Amino acid sequence: MGDSGEGLIDAEGRIQERMEELERERAQSSGRAVRDPEKVQALESLRLARTELDRQLAATTNERRRAQITQAIAEIDRRMKETSASLAS
Repeated sequence: MGDSGEGLIDAEGRIQERMEELERERAQSSGRAVRDPEKVQALESLRLARTELDRQLAATTNERRRAQITQAIAEIDRRMKETSASLAS
């Protein structure tokens, strides 16, 4: 019976250590700079739009449409740069 009691104590100790470790991780992650969720979402939307436009550009053979898509990609890149800069500051 003594051995099983020691096993329980060891298990409780490991659980306590894990709980403390998780608490430290939470404290570290909450200590990071708070990002604007709207800007993060906007940046992700721009990334998705750019991916879709890249796909369309690869599939399109019409030169006028390719020019339109290229211009749209350039505009998205510009907006992504602005959004990233505002998140960094």
